[in-house]
Amino acid sequence: RTRNINVVFHAAAYKHVPLIEQNPLQGINNNIFSTLSVCRAAEEENLSKVTLISTDKAVRPTNVMGATKRFSELIVQSYAEKIKNQNINSISKNDSINLKFSIVRFGNVLGSSGSVVPLFKKQISLGGPITLTDERVIRYFMTISEAAQLVIQSNSLSQGGDVFILDMGEPVKIKNLAEQMIRLSGLKVKTEKNKNGDIEIITTGLRQGEKLYEELLINGELMKTPHPLIFRVNEVKVPYKELMIGINLLRKAIDDFDEESAINVLSKFVPEWKK
Repeated sequence: RTRNINVVFHAAAYKHVPLIEQNPLQGINNNIFSTLSVCRAAEEENLSKVTLISTDKAVRPTNVMGATKRFSELIVQSYAEKIKNQNINSISKNDSINLKFSIVRFGNVLGSSGSVVPLFKKQISLGGPITLTDERVIRYFMTISEAAQLVIQSNSLSQGGDVFILDMGEPVKIKNLAEQMIRLSGLKVKTEKNKNGDIEIITTGLRQGEKLYEELLINGELMKTPHPLIFRVNEVKVPYKELMIGINLLRKAIDDFDEESAINVLSKFVPEWKK
């Protein structure tokens, strides 16, 4: 507490989908246990608020990365439940804990690390081609400043255990984004019909664990908050004690380098995971 930290935004995670598919134990160890460590430390130091930065890939995940982020959401929710129960059972108000946990879930951030925009810019500057995994891929996007402001504002709305979803507008077809970026660069798209174009767009195929489209809602309905671009949703939770059993099983599987057991435990707690 020497630096008087009171609010934590937990955004750290391995996010590269194909790399985590190839190294699931590392992804599970880093993403899940870092979240657990943050929650434990926040409780021990009696901080005010912890916000987990989640992702649309946590919704009905098709990859290990998404499943670890969904499990991380469950950890944060379970700690919120734990704090709530402790406060209910506390003898006096002086024993109560004011710590509030929340989750903010949103899609891709333009210009951030791993975003397609810097990649497309680089490919255009090199004369192409622009590479798409699939012409049908659709994604939600918002700018870095929009995401940062909404995350901070959602933090002020937290009541404990909240799952906030940001309004990201309409999803964008990645192929259309690539074509627009080519045109905004003062160039033309090279196609079969226009062989005199400048930049060609080629498809490489979806990588392991990738989806054609992402979602932001697992179940339930979006509920309005005082902010027009921030919504709250009630979703399935796992009791703290039950989740800690899963945590212990994951720890053992990682320590034993038992990839199959770790995946089985993860899939049990994230049943909507489409492996």
